[in-house]
Amino acid sequence: MAETKKLVEAKAEDKAAAPAAEKKTAAKKPAAKKTAAPKKAAEKKTTAKAAASENVYVEYLGAQITSQDLIKKAKSASGVKSPKVVNVYVKPEDNMVYFVVDNNAGSFPLVD
Repeated sequence: MAETKKLVEAKAEDKAAAPAAEKKTAAKKPAAKKTAAPKKAAEKKTTAKAAASENVYVEYLGAQITSQDLIKKAKSASGVKSPKVVNVYVKPEDNMVYFVVDNNAGSFPLVD
């Protein structure tokens, strides 16, 4: 009987210790969430900075034009108001820019 009493007491101590262990692990989980959030914000800031500094310039016969300007000219030359697909091909050796805007093809001179 003494052995049974000791086993019952040991089980009672284990049950009392188990909730305390659960509380300790529960306290650690929110701390991990707090450290993850600042990293995501830092990644977003880095990505935004990199995208803002990307430019493509085409220089030919003393003139300079950006890729954004070429796309604008292609859109206006095509006559499509809200294009879904715009492809621009620059061929400096011929002084020409070729484009396809929503299956409407055309061209214009690179340097006027």
